[in-house]
Amino acid sequence: MRSRRAALVGALAAVSMVAVSACGATADQEEDGSGGSGKPVSGLRLMVPNTPGSGYDLTARTVSQVMQDTEVASGVQVFNLPGASGTVGLQRLVNEKGNGKMAMQMGLGVVGASYTSKSKATLTDTTPIAKLIEEAGAIVVPKDSPYKTMDDLVTAWKKDPKKLAVGGGSSPGGPDHLLPMQLAKAVGIKPKDVNYVSYDGGGELLPAILGNKLAFGASGFGEFLDQIEAGQVRVLAVTSEKPIDALKDAPTLKDSGIDLVFTNWRGIVAPPGITDEQKQTWVDSLTTMHDSEEWKAQLEKNGWVDAFAAGDEFGSYLTEQDKAVADLLAELGLA
Repeated sequence: MRSRRAALVGALAAVSMVAVSACGATADQEEDGSGGSGKPVSGLRLMVPNTPGSGYDLTARTVSQVMQDTEVASGVQVFNLPGASGTVGLQRLVNEKGNGKMAMQMGLGVVGASYTSKSKATLTDTTPIAKLIEEAGAIVVPKDSPYKTMDDLVTAWKKDPKKLAVGGGSSPGGPDHLLPMQLAKAVGIKPKDVNYVSYDGGGELLPAILGNKLAFGASGFGEFLDQIEAGQVRVLAVTSEKPIDALKDAPTLKDSGIDLVFTNWRGIVAPPGITDEQKQTWVDSLTTMHDSEEWKAQLEKNGWVDAFAAGDEFGSYLTEQDKAVADLLAELGLA
C-alpha cells in the first residue's frame, strides 16, 4: 500500500512540474491570471507545509492534477515547505499578505500545531478557501485484547485512566492526540489523566499495538486496514457520523453510546489581505474541480470522504475547530 502511494505521489509531482514548465510563460504574461472568460486560471501556487509523500502532499498534488485535467487551471505549482508540524509554512503564508495566487494545503493537524508550537502566525490570520475531504478515526485493539466492545474499554479506562496507555501516530496537538483527548472528555475522563503515547506515524504505531504495548490505538482508519483484514487487530468503533463501507462490521462511537463524532479533515487557506475577487477565483476553481468526475474518481481511489465546504461556510467551520482545539489544548496545559 505504501509503495503504491509513493508511486502515485511521484507521478502526481511529475505531472505538476511538467504543467508548470509548459504553462509558466502564460502565467507570467497574464496579469490577472485568468486569461479571460472560460479560460483556465493560471499562475496559482499551492504550498504543502510538510514533506513530499505526506497526506497533505498527496492531497495537494491530486488537487493540482485534477484542476489541470479538467482545465479549471493551468500551471498549478505545488511546492513543499516543511517544519514545526506545518507552522513554518503557516508563517510563510501569513507573510504573503495580499498574494492572491498562493494558497496552502492544511488540515486539523496544523490547527493543533499552531498552538503547541507557539506559532506567531495563526489560522485565524488566513483567508479560508475550502474544506475538501475528511477521514474518520478508529479505536483499535490487538486481536487478543480483553476489550471486546467500547463499553468494555471505557469501563476499564474510567477505573484507572493513567494505567491504560493509548497510542497515536501524531505529536501533541495532532489528530491522533486530539481524538483520545476528546473521547476521554466524552466518557467523563479528565484529558490530563490520559496516558497518551506519541508515535511518529502509523509505521511506528502499529508495531506497538501488535506488540500489546498499548491498551488501544487511535488513528485514521486507513492506517489499520491491512491489519484488520489480516485479523491482527480489531476495531471497537469508528469515529464517523455513519458506518464506513470499508469497515462495515464496526459500530460508530454513537452506536456505542458515546456522543462524539471526530474526523481528520483537509482544506485550503490563502494569505490574509487578498481581494474578494482573488478569494472567489480560488473558491470557484475548487468548486468546479470538486464537481468533476475526475475528482469523484480520486475520492474513491484514495478512500477519501467528500466533505466539501467553500468560502464563508468553511470559514465558520474553521473558526469552530480552532476554538475547540484551543480550549482542549489549554485544558491540557499545551496552549
